[in-house]
Amino acid sequence: MLRRTFLGLLGAAGLGAALGKPAHAAGSQHFQGYPGSFGVLFDSTRCIGCRSCEAGCNRVNELPPPPEPFDDLSVLNTKRRTHWYTYTVVNRYDNIPGAAGPVYKKWQCNHCLEPACASSCFVRAFTKTPQGAVTWDGTVCVGCRYCMIACPFEIPTFEYGEPLTPRIMKCTLCYPLITSGKLTVPGCVGACPVEALVYGKRTDLIKIARERFHAFPGRYLNQIYGEHEMGGTNWLYISGVPFSALGMREDLGVIPAPELTSGALAAVPIVAAAWPVLLTGIYAINKRKDKIARQEEAQAVARAVAQAQAEAEAKFKKAMTKAEAEQKAAIEREIKRALEEAAKGQSQEGE
Repeated sequence: MLRRTFLGLLGAAGLGAALGKPAHAAGSQHFQGYPGSFGVLFDSTRCIGCRSCEAGCNRVNELPPPPEPFDDLSVLNTKRRTHWYTYTVVNRYDNIPGAAGPVYKKWQCNHCLEPACASSCFVRAFTKTPQGAVTWDGTVCVGCRYCMIACPFEIPTFEYGEPLTPRIMKCTLCYPLITSGKLTVPGCVGACPVEALVYGKRTDLIKIARERFHAFPGRYLNQIYGEHEMGGTNWLYISGVPFSALGMREDLGVIPAPELTSGALAAVPIVAAAWPVLLTGIYAINKRKDKIARQEEAQAVARAVAQAQAEAEAKFKKAMTKAEAEQKAAIEREIKRALEEAAKGQSQEGE
């Protein structure tokens, strides 16, 4: 919101018009997708929530290990989202009306036919490949993170753990590994033990989904999520319960994101001269936010130290009081014992 406010103030000041011509993000015609492009079909009725797909993705993409091992299924008790070190996650959904038990949903980039991340990126760091994957080019990315705001599925994440060369991280559909011949299917697909994931041409995946609808009447909803949503995606879903019950948005409609954002993005001046001004403003805002955060952190630490010192002093005083009382009692016991022994000695001498 701070970046949006800054851009709004920039436009109000008339700097947008002064810096150059606006760039349009999209045309008016809907892109139907590259012929023969590939994708993945996810069948939620087959998924068992084993997290094997997470492990397979992590392994082939050489990502850092997650905080919890992949055989730890207790993580399913909490709804998770993708992270800069996690391209895909599985979530569990309980107590869904009509479902015999828990239902599982795999989350990753949907590789839209017309990606919102690409339409919002004025340096064209995102590319929709003919093979179906949406890829990111770090050599041109300027780190504005508009893609994170634009994505209706909240998928792109920022590599906050890397201070010098942070990247935008998301599922790549294993595009680099498949095109180089290192893999024949994405890592998650190859790792699934129950064939809840199918890799193939998008047109074939739609046929497979409809064949399952016909072969198992009553098991599925008659809907392929991703066939038309947001103009269509290369990651498709079929389910036996409403997609909204699996945390999926059903308010997106069928209009591609670029058509929805082209008017708004046309007002943003996309020229080289504009970027230093924008970056300076964003940098100043972030620096101020960091300064406030550091001040709040220092105040919290000071309060914690003061409280710890007060508690330590109270404990010390209590311990000293207790020690003094015990020492006094011990002295009194020794005096009493000495007096008793002296009296006993005198009694024996009198006898």
